[in-house]
Amino acid sequence: MTASALLDSPHRTIAPALAAGAGLAGAVGVGRFAYTPLLPAMVDAHRVDAHGGAFIAAANYAGYLAGAVLLARCPDLNNRKAFRISAGVLVASEALVVLPGPTALPALLRLIAGVASAVIFVGCAGAIARLGGRAHAAGIAFGGVGFGIALTGLLALAARPVLSWQGLWLGAAGLTALLLLPAFRLDIHGRQRTEAVRAKRTSTAWRALLIAYSLEGVGYIVLGTFLVAAVGAHNATVGSAMWVIVGAAATPAVLWSIAAHRWSPTTALVLALLAQCASSALLALSTTVWSAIVAAALFGATFMGICMLAIQIGIELTDHRAAATLTAGYGAGQMLGPLVVAPVIGDGYATAFVIATLVLAAATAAAVIVAGQLKRT
Repeated sequence: MTASALLDSPHRTIAPALAAGAGLAGAVGVGRFAYTPLLPAMVDAHRVDAHGGAFIAAANYAGYLAGAVLLARCPDLNNRKAFRISAGVLVASEALVVLPGPTALPALLRLIAGVASAVIFVGCAGAIARLGGRAHAAGIAFGGVGFGIALTGLLALAARPVLSWQGLWLGAAGLTALLLLPAFRLDIHGRQRTEAVRAKRTSTAWRALLIAYSLEGVGYIVLGTFLVAAVGAHNATVGSAMWVIVGAAATPAVLWSIAAHRWSPTTALVLALLAQCASSALLALSTTVWSAIVAAALFGATFMGICMLAIQIGIELTDHRAAATLTAGYGAGQMLGPLVVAPVIGDGYATAFVIATLVLAAATAAAVIVAGQLKRT
């Protein structure tokens, strides 16, 4: 069946879109981001201290980067067998966090989880990109990340008073397993790139997109890492609630698909980056409850939309391997972000958010270049 026919039959894409959304919810929303709301419970139980917690988080970022780079360099590894193995490894890595041992043990497990979640992310993104009518399918699928984040926030809020940190991690592992099961039906495979695609990869638009998305990785991770901590410094419960808001706002990613269809994916990308820049600027100015709620909602509403739009544009510029290459740049940005702002974090996070705002402004400028280049073609 042709892509145009599929566009006329949206119901044909709903099942795989929901399956990919469940996979992204499990691999990213829970598998990667459960650590953010569960870390305070580990600190309170003296399992790790603040320094150890940062080391463990960095290990996860490094694993995610390693997984994305591996798939970008060896796309044949993007297959159904590797996808399913990664799903099992991810669940096991979460469950094994409860084992006693030095900080290096959970750091190693989170590094492994990062690699596995990158493999699953790229697999789901590629499967959705191959569908006809992928604009709305991508919105449904990427909204799964927000759904998973909201679930982890609710898990922490509801279960922390009655469960140990070990119980919380086992619950997260079980939730990840349930969410990943539907994704086993997806069509996961890589494709060989053509000479024409190699030429396109050298284009100004492609380079600008890669720069924009890598800078987004820097700015986004500063927000994602320190938003809860900045607000939670005044009220721990409110801090945890912010993570639920982030997840809830990220769930309707299909709205960015509608925006992309109404205008263009590049215009929607610029708007999303501007909104995220505003979120960071707001946090730099104030961390009162209401400003934090608005900032959390803006952050949540944009970060998965930016991800979806960047990958869609990248695939149109090149091929399905763009997902792995862009994810590698994004992962490198995530590694760099905490290192850039660490020296300025003392008694507060305002300066860190100022830096994030400037980085996101640069990402927006790069996205404007992408839009301008594509208008010329």
